[in-house]
Amino acid sequence: MKKTALMGCLTLIPLLSISASFAAVVIEQRVKDREGTPSQVTIYCSGLQLRTDHSGSGLTTILDLKADQIFLIDHRSKGYLSMKLSLWEKEMGDQLKKNLPPVRPRERKITVRTFGEKAVINGFNTVKVDVLADEERIEEHWMTKDIDMTDVDRAMEKATQGFSKRFSSEIKEGQEIQKKLKPYGFSVLVKDYAATYGLGAVDVLEVKKIERKELKDEVFQPPSDYEKIVPNPPKK
Repeated sequence: MKKTALMGCLTLIPLLSISASFAAVVIEQRVKDREGTPSQVTIYCSGLQLRTDHSGSGLTTILDLKADQIFLIDHRSKGYLSMKLSLWEKEMGDQLKKNLPPVRPRERKITVRTFGEKAVINGFNTVKVDVLADEERIEEHWMTKDIDMTDVDRAMEKATQGFSKRFSSEIKEGQEIQKKLKPYGFSVLVKDYAATYGLGAVDVLEVKKIERKELKDEVFQPPSDYEKIVPNPPKK
C-alpha cells in the first residue's frame, strides 16, 4: 500500500459543510466525478471525531481533532497509516502547492440567488439556490431546513482549519460561497458547473440519507486485525 494512495481519503472534506446536533450522525452520499464515475461516500461524525468511507476505492479516513490524530486505512490491503493530523496537513499542503496552477484564479464577486423553485429530494423539502461568480452560474444547490446541523459544522470547520491558514487566498472563494449559502440551510444536492482546483473535483454530490444514532468507539479506530504501516523516513 502506497502512502500517496491513502492521501486521497480526505478528498471530499474541503467540499463539505455539514452539521448536526444531538447524537452522532451518519450521512450517506452519492458522488459523481468529472469523468462521470459514481461512488458512494459515508461520513460519520461524533463530537470532534470524523470518519469518511469511500466505498469505490476501499479507503477510509478517520480524524480525531482533539487528539491531533489521523488514520488512513486501506481495506483492500488491510493496512493503515497513523500520524499527527498537523503533520499530515503540512505534507498535504506541500503536495498541493506543487499541483496548484502557476497562475492563481483572479478574485471574483460571489453572489447567490433563488427564484423559489422547490422540490422534494430523498425525503427533504428543498429550495434551489444558484451560486454565481461575476454573474456566471458556477454551482447549483438544492438546500433544506428540515434538519438542524450545527455541531458537525463546527467540527468540519476545525477539520479544514489547517488548510485554511496555508491556502487562505486559494480557498477564499469557497469560504465565501459557504457563508452566503448558510442562511438557506444544508445542501442535499450540489451540481458544480465550474472547473475546481486542488482536492476532490466533484461534478454532482447527492445526500441519500441522514441518520442520527449512537456509534461505538470502534467506528473511529482502525480494525484490530489490520497491519500498521510504518512509512519510510524522508530522504535527506
